[in-house]
Amino acid sequence: MKGCSLVIRAFNEEPHIGGLLEGVRRQTMQEVEIILVDSGSTDATPAIATKYGAKVLHIPPAEFTFGRSLNLGLSAATSDLVAIASAHVYPTYPDWLERLLEPFEDPQVALTYGRQCGNETSMFSERQIFTRWYPQKSMAHQNHPFNNNANAALRRSVWLKHPYDETLTGLEDLAWGKEVQSAGCAISYVAEAEVVHVHHETPHSVLNRYQREAMAFKCIYPEAHFSLYDFARNVLSSIGFDLLHASRARQLWRNIPGILWFRLNQFWGTYQGYRYSGMLTPDLRQTFYYHVGWDKPAPLKRDVEPIRYNK
Repeated sequence: MKGCSLVIRAFNEEPHIGGLLEGVRRQTMQEVEIILVDSGSTDATPAIATKYGAKVLHIPPAEFTFGRSLNLGLSAATSDLVAIASAHVYPTYPDWLERLLEPFEDPQVALTYGRQCGNETSMFSERQIFTRWYPQKSMAHQNHPFNNNANAALRRSVWLKHPYDETLTGLEDLAWGKEVQSAGCAISYVAEAEVVHVHHETPHSVLNRYQREAMAFKCIYPEAHFSLYDFARNVLSSIGFDLLHASRARQLWRNIPGILWFRLNQFWGTYQGYRYSGMLTPDLRQTFYYHVGWDKPAPLKRDVEPIRYNK
């Protein structure tokens, strides 16, 4: 494979976007068309992207959804193979793109996604989520539609027939995976295509994220439900497991507060999202997208030297 396009969604990502673009610069695949879709940044995000040779597209905040942003970026891409990344991730290895695109040698594969992990600043509970969602073993043809657009790639020719749903408040990646699998396409998970995903969230932003994702999940799977019993059961079990794992990792005391507030807001947001049945109003859009505010995760052992970033 000679090259690909890369679509990055961003909003005020000045602290992180340089890390991702520096990681792209150090990839073994050098012919990468970078497209940044900016949704109203007031910091230096667009300027940093331009410095790295990115084509910067703009979407007004009032029109933003994750699906609309992706459709705009994909419409500007010139390669059939298009990688997608969040602006606050950075690749661990110099063959990230190469490995992420390898499964497309199989003509049935329409979508791939790679492993995600946290760093030393990540919440302990989120590192546990990454460990569960992104195992160390790859899967050529997975039997479920889960994927995540923070670290993924797709065939643009398939996207032309199946554009992203622009009405969803989140989980546009899950909806797209479900749709293309139903059309007979395959999804591949590539553990070796690893990125570090950096989230610096407040309790409110965690609640907000899981609320909008639950609203989207209810649209994708109308038969799904999440009751107060589900809230209580998930909070208690998740906190219990996190505390156990933190204790076994000898990281208990410093992580207790974060474990408690993260899990409470995660599942209370999920419960509130399932209860909501209204439309995505401008005020709600502003709240969702622009609000200010012994299972230790293990590194994947590879023979490839990781990228050494200047911290």
